[in-house]
Amino acid sequence: MLTTLADLVQRAADALFVPWLLVLLFGTGLFLTIRYRVVQVRRFGEAFRAMLSSVESGTAGALSPFQAFMTALSGTIGTGNIAGVATAIVSGGPGALFWIWAYGFVATTIKFTEAVLGVTWREASGTTIRSGPMYALRDGLKLPWLASTYALIAGVAAITTTPFTQPNSIAIVLNSQLGLPTWVSGIAIAVLVWLVIVGGIGSIGKAAEKLAPLKVALYLGGGLIVIAVFAGNIPSVLSLVFREAFSLRATAGGALGMVVAMRYGLARGMYANEAGYGTASVAYGTARSRHPEQQGLQAVMEVAIVSFVTSTISAMTILLTGAWQSGLTSSAAVASAFDAAMPGVGGYVVALCAFLFGYTTLIGWAFYGEQFFEYLLGRPVAHWYRWIYCLLIPFGAMSRVEVVWAWGDLMNALQIFPNLVGVIGLSGFVARVARGQAVDAPR
Repeated sequence: MLTTLADLVQRAADALFVPWLLVLLFGTGLFLTIRYRVVQVRRFGEAFRAMLSSVESGTAGALSPFQAFMTALSGTIGTGNIAGVATAIVSGGPGALFWIWAYGFVATTIKFTEAVLGVTWREASGTTIRSGPMYALRDGLKLPWLASTYALIAGVAAITTTPFTQPNSIAIVLNSQLGLPTWVSGIAIAVLVWLVIVGGIGSIGKAAEKLAPLKVALYLGGGLIVIAVFAGNIPSVLSLVFREAFSLRATAGGALGMVVAMRYGLARGMYANEAGYGTASVAYGTARSRHPEQQGLQAVMEVAIVSFVTSTISAMTILLTGAWQSGLTSSAAVASAFDAAMPGVGGYVVALCAFLFGYTTLIGWAFYGEQFFEYLLGRPVAHWYRWIYCLLIPFGAMSRVEVVWAWGDLMNALQIFPNLVGVIGLSGFVARVARGQAVDAPR
């Protein structure tokens, strides 16, 4: 029954991802890259400085700009950067890494747009913030029906994907490394998530500010050790990545190797950096800032860190060590790769990173979903949403990985369509921001 369900959901996801959504996402990123005059390269130095900035502009907001950036980074760098990327390489082949990079480059402009729109169109009163793509769709494009459509799809996606995908990947690696039953992991994770999200966005921002830099530094350090130990394989692996990215060889299913690599590379790359989801609008919209440009440049660095640091670490470690051909998948494949370079230790490093990645994503997405449902149902829904969200986590930890990721692909695809209407429709305004012009939001 579960196998049949997974197949049905996967077919629906594939129907959206190949080729329509992938072409739309990549094409949107390429269009914005040209329209913004390659802002991700031209203003990269400013983006790096904005990433570290804590300057506030004395306006309403719940978090400092740095906390808002860390909340966005926490929500984005989840187990999709470990388990999702590993799944892309195992299922799509080494060439998938090239397409993760390719999408990451153009996706910076999508995330830039989302962050700018999030700060420009929001409802702010003191430290009470309501933000997200639905406000840009409603007030910027004057499409209230599409705003409600987005909020409904995104809300359902938040409560039916994140509480399943993130604890599932955490539970898998904790089980493989520590022998911990998945139901035990699920309950423990649920309690820890509840302890933070019950305090609202202020509590989430404080936790993200501390945990986000820690998890990136830990994973980067461990990954560099693996890469250094197997450095001799780097030339052959990079050659394999670029060769397989454009392979015209037919796979077992009859599709061209290039098509399979693109499908998994772009889908998992999108899942890893979340450009196109609209969640950046929620996170950056909480900042105490009246300068959308600052949050837009921070968003550029967010995607750069995700696509070219954490995702690359995951892919390169399993490629260099051969773990991608071991029969393992998800976070277990990365744990095996780390163990190959650091026997007896590497797997535990990945287990800790998987926990930190998944945990911080869970608390970030809890706020995202809360905002979507509040838009539809009002403030009182927040209390019930938090409880339901946490109660679903143990079930996610015990779910079949095939069903989890297939459902995630499907819901993410549905969420992206209405968000991109706002991204493209308001890109003229954002283009002026990207050029450094002081502009007022169109009325």
